[in-house]
Amino acid sequence: MSDAKLQRVLSSLTEVYRQLNSLPSSQASYAGYVKLDTNENPFALPKAVMQSAVAALERQYLYPEDDNISLREAAAASYDLSADQVIAGNGSSELLSLIYKAFLGPGDSVAMLSPGFAYNRKLAQLQGARLLEIKWGESSLLPIHELLFGPAKQAKFILLANPNNPTGTFVPIADIESLVALSDQLVVLDEAYVDFAPDSALRLVNRYSNLLLLRTFSKSYAAAGIRVGFGFGHPEVIGRLRNIQNMFNMNVIGHAVGVSILAHRATYNENHRHIRHERERVRGALSRLGFSVTPSHANFLLARVPAGRDGVWWHACLKRKKILVAVLPDEGLEDCIRVSIGTKPQMDAFLAAVEDISGAQTISMMGRIAASGSALLHVGKDSGDRKESDDRKTGLPQR
Repeated sequence: MSDAKLQRVLSSLTEVYRQLNSLPSSQASYAGYVKLDTNENPFALPKAVMQSAVAALERQYLYPEDDNISLREAAAASYDLSADQVIAGNGSSELLSLIYKAFLGPGDSVAMLSPGFAYNRKLAQLQGARLLEIKWGESSLLPIHELLFGPAKQAKFILLANPNNPTGTFVPIADIESLVALSDQLVVLDEAYVDFAPDSALRLVNRYSNLLLLRTFSKSYAAAGIRVGFGFGHPEVIGRLRNIQNMFNMNVIGHAVGVSILAHRATYNENHRHIRHERERVRGALSRLGFSVTPSHANFLLARVPAGRDGVWWHACLKRKKILVAVLPDEGLEDCIRVSIGTKPQMDAFLAAVEDISGAQTISMMGRIAASGSALLHVGKDSGDRKESDDRKTGLPQR
């Protein structure tokens, strides 16, 4: 295609999509790295769940079930809801995208508590909408007044996550209920990490028609690569979202694994206990190494790095040791890294790398201090030598 034809094609994009850059054709491969940057759960599926995935491959020649009905019914039974209160998606990210498409047009606004899930910025941009980022209150208190009476008052919906990503902080469900009860807007509550937290807002779904709850099996059920997510809400809202989903949006393996996980949720209890235990162990170790770590109720930790360096520097140092962690684009988090909690060997490798980097940094700093002191001594000696020489020249008495 000639350049002139290409420019003609690109000019036919909508104004919103013309603002997006073309993605590169390939991304770097990090095989052999300890991957602690995207909050996956690294454990194998339980045997029964794995068997369901293998069995589903025998039906690969069939289209998946229309409208995900069996999966929705299984989720409804598991979470004590009706099937028309449930939408199933190719991960909760698909459902989040549907919400943006359904509720936002050019010039509209959506309110998100910040710092929050950065992907929401792109979703708003794709709709030509404004993302209003409302700062969390001190001690992670929910800023209810700002959400109800500030600029967010005109937003089409309010988005918050509990526990929050990237901080891992948890808001009492009573505070969330206060917001939902006082607001006439849709409140979208992302509970991606709720299985690592002390409580859930699931009981509020039947009480409030303006609450839409999102769940995923990516974090606590080790199925990030299979893509299974759910939305729970009022049948009228859920039904309209289902009506704009892609045909056959999930595959037969996703259906089978989703149903099997719902039937074997108790088998994940040890998995969740391990992650909570490792989370606290790593938090303590990082604190002893000079990091300031936010108490977390998710499967990751947000850690402010020791003074003198920023998150990008630590990310680069750890990457050279084949450890991947996340750095954050949010204002105020430049000095932070986010670390997923994985297996004990993975976390041991991470902590060993941090100790090595911390030790090397200390030695380097001591070397700079020693070099600086030596330079001062030389300056003092040179000054004394010059003074003695000047005294001889002028005939002044020498001391």
